[in-house]
Amino acid sequence: MVTTSYHVKAQNSITSRGSTMALLPRYLLLSLLVLNSLLFSFVKSDDEEDNLFRGINSYRTSLNLTTLRENDKAKCLADEMADQFKNQPCTNTTGANTVLGTEPQFSDYPNLLSKCKLNVTTTRDAVIMPACVPNLVPDLVLSNYTMSQYSNSLNDTKFTGVGIGSDDNWIVVILTTNNLEGSFTPDNSSANILFQLGLISHAVFLLMAFLLLL
Repeated sequence: MVTTSYHVKAQNSITSRGSTMALLPRYLLLSLLVLNSLLFSFVKSDDEEDNLFRGINSYRTSLNLTTLRENDKAKCLADEMADQFKNQPCTNTTGANTVLGTEPQFSDYPNLLSKCKLNVTTTRDAVIMPACVPNLVPDLVLSNYTMSQYSNSLNDTKFTGVGIGSDDNWIVVILTTNNLEGSFTPDNSSANILFQLGLISHAVFLLMAFLLLL
C-alpha cells in the first residue's frame, strides 16, 4: 500500500508538472501579445506627435516664421495633460472648439508640474492647446491647430519651442518662449530637491524591506 501510494503521488506530481509546462507557452504568447500591443501604442503615439510637429513647423515656415524647437519639459507636461483629457468625449465644445474662458481646470495641475520638475513661474507664459480628434487622423489633427483659434498662437513670433503629447483621441500642444516665464526651465528649488530625496529614501526603504523578507 505504501509503494502504491508513493507511485500515485509521483504520477500526480509528474502530471502536474507536465500541465504546468504545457501552460508555459500560452502564458509566454499572451505576455508577448500584451507587450507588442503596448509597444505598438507607444510607436503610434510617437508617429502622431511627430506628424503634428512637422506639420506645425511647415505651417510656420509658409508664414516666414521661425520653426519651433522641441522642448522636452513641455512634452512631459503635454503627456500628463493628455492623460487627464483622455476620458473626456470629443464634442463641439471641447479641444480647439472650446470657448475662451471655459477651458477645463485641473485641481491637480501643480502635481502635474511637479511630475515634470516644473513650477508655475517658468510656465505661466506658455500656451496649452488640447485638441480632440477621433483616431487622431493626421490631416484633421493639423487643421484643428492651423484652422482654429489656436492659429493665433501658432502665428505668434514670441513662441520658440513646443512640446506635444497624446493619449487616446486627445493630443496636447504646449508652446514655450525664450523668456524665463515661459521657458519651462526645470525646477531646482530646495523644496523640489527635498521631494526627490524623499522619494529616493522611500524607495531604498522598500528595497531593504523586500530583501529582508527573502
